[in-house]
This record gives sequence, C-alpha cells and structure tokens, in this order.
Amino acid sequence: MQIETFVAETADRLDRIIAARWPELSRSASQRLIEAGHVRVNGTSIQRPAHRVRPGDQITVHIPPPEPMDLTPEPIPLDILYEDADVVVIHKPAGMVVHPGAGHPSGTLIHAVLAHCPDLKGVGGMLRPGLVHRLDKETSGVLLIAKNDKAYHFLQAQFKARTVQKVYDALVIGHPPPEGLIEAPIARDPRHRQRMAVVPNGRPARTRYRVVKTYEGRWGRYAFLEVYPETGRTHQIRVHLAYVGYSIVGDRVYGRRTALHCPRLFLHARSITLRLPSRLQPVTFEAPLPPDLTGVLDLLEGSPPSAEARGGESSLPVHSSKTTTLSS
Repeated sequence: MQIETFVAETADRLDRIIAARWPELSRSASQRLIEAGHVRVNGTSIQRPAHRVRPGDQITVHIPPPEPMDLTPEPIPLDILYEDADVVVIHKPAGMVVHPGAGHPSGTLIHAVLAHCPDLKGVGGMLRPGLVHRLDKETSGVLLIAKNDKAYHFLQAQFKARTVQKVYDALVIGHPPPEGLIEAPIARDPRHRQRMAVVPNGRPARTRYRVVKTYEGRWGRYAFLEVYPETGRTHQIRVHLAYVGYSIVGDRVYGRRTALHCPRLFLHARSITLRLPSRLQPVTFEAPLPPDLTGVLDLLEGSPPSAEARGGESSLPVHSSKTTTLSS
C-alpha cells in the first residue's frame, strides 16, 4: 500500500485536491478512496468527498494496491528494435494502449510483451510488469521494458534522477520561436477531469523544444519540432505546447482543427538515451518516423504521400505559468 502525506496549498474539495495530486486517479476514483476511509485530514479520517480542505491542512492518503487483473499473454506482433538479457526495446505503434486498465483489459503492449517474454510476470509489479515509462495511446515510438528486477530498478533510477534523454518529433500549428523552454506545472484539469492542464498547484513540468523546419502554404502555417521533455507528466508535451499557443497537429483533446489532414496525433518518441545494466556508456535507441506521419510532411512539402503513408543546452526563452514570453 502506498502512503503519502502532503500539505494542502489551496482551499478546495478533498476529492479535487487528491485528483490534482495524483493525475492517474479520476475524480470518481478519488471519491471512492475517500469513502473507503483511506484519507485523513489533520489526523482525522474523512469519508466525505466534499469535505472542504483549507490551506495548511495535512492530508494523508493510503492508496491500496490495484486490483489484480488477468494478464494472459497474447501473441500480438511487436516491432523490436533491440533485445538482450536485461531489456527489450520496442517501437510502439500509435493506437496501442501500453498497459491494461479501465476499458482496456486486453490487447495492450504488456499482453504482447508477456507472450514474447514469458518470465516477465512480477518484474516491477504484477499489473505493469517490466514497464519503466509510458507513452500515450496515440503516440508512437521508443518504449523500454525491463526483463528482470535488477534491470527494472537500474532503469527506473535513471528516470527518477532525470538523466534519461528523450527526443520527440512533433508537428505544431503556427510558427513558434526557434527554440524555447516551457516551464509550467501540470495537474488534472479541474473543469474537465479527463484532461490535464497547466494549474497553479500542479506538479512541476519542463519541456524544451527546437524548431527543425517551418511550412507555409495552402495548408496553413506549421512547424516541425524536436521536443525534449525534462520531466514526465501525463500528456506533458501536448499540454505545454497547447499552453503556449502551438498545439500539436491531430490532437483532438488539446488542439484545434486544421485544413491539413493528419490521421492521428503527430507526436512520435523518436529516441531515448540511457545506460543499460550490461554497458558502461550511455546508448541511444531510435525509431524512425512512421509512414502515416511522413505522409503528412510529404503533403506540406508539396509531394504526394506514398501508398504506405496513406494506409546541446542553449539560452532559451522561458514560457512559465506566471509569465509567458514568446520572443524570436
């Protein structure tokens, strides 16, 4: 059971405070947690989700382990970029959910990996065996799975220490400054519980980006970016880019419609650099931009998409939740 104590910074309902603190918990899940007696405020058990929390109140939350789910291996094909005795590196396709959860009891990447690595069960937890980081359902790209407990803890420590270097490809609407740093806290949107948002009491989040190429023509104004997330909040890149006015093409949650047709969210986890248990030096794994996204770039370049496509630190402008400066 996970136990955490924190001090409330704002006045709000108890269920909203908890949902904002743990983005993976929905509002209803937070309410169930409170009603089951797993939450204390200033040492007193509170079972009323609408209980009003005051700034300075000490909140202790006991999060029970997730209910066991049937993780039956499923022979789903995987695009494996690299594999050794410790890890398997996968190019996750867009549309595939990474791990089982509400609404996705089967057909996930974890079910597929279990068929490929039968000994994976129990590594790092029963519900998400071997999983040390995640990608959104509609995001494609590099994903690592640890094959044993030693590798799991070795990799997880690097993610916690933020020494892992991740690079994403994104196509955004508009022409942002050539480089930028977006620094704004993220938590669940208090008005739309299925979304994340930049909120004052959210968890710290930092995203750097660099413009690789800009496009302007019959389809509108767009920019192809390299994005470097320095933290790993839920939907971080999507929320941050939309927050500064340059939402990702094809983002139906945080973006807007455009004349340019894009079959899905134009976000791809291109590469990841980190150390492996078996190697002294950092190693980089890369996944090429998939055909459905290269086809979109072909349209912007003025070339018809293929048949397959149709089927270093610098001084950066800072965009914060307090002051947003977008200078060229």
